[in-house]
Amino acid sequence: MNNNDVLKKLRVALQLRDDQIVEILKLVDFRMSKGELGNFFRDEKHPKYMDCGDQVLRNFLNGLVIYLRGTKEEPKNPMEVLTEVNQNKQKPLQKPQPKKAIKKSVAPKNKPILQNIKFKNGKKKNNPE
Repeated sequence: MNNNDVLKKLRVALQLRDDQIVEILKLVDFRMSKGELGNFFRDEKHPKYMDCGDQVLRNFLNGLVIYLRGTKEEPKNPMEVLTEVNQNKQKPLQKPQPKKAIKKSVAPKNKPILQNIKFKNGKKKNNPE
């Protein structure tokens, strides 16, 4: 069992999404994008598969401790955190509001669009008058 398997199993057991894992890693000042994180969860035969290093797993576990237990100054109950996350997932989705019709202003077709534009490009015209 390698680090990728451990990370996958923790993700499934705790029902974490990629953005939540990125937030957990930010708690310990470890920056990683969702794309990089997704490479750890790919099949080993996939061309973009990456091995999860010890540093990534260590920082994820340290961040997970802070995420679930809190800090010494602000301790949390891990069960309350997990039930809160599960309750947020079970809320019914709100139907999106219908979009309001946007009135488009249309220029009259008879008038040319570029009627009184003067270009100042530094060239002088010789007007014989």
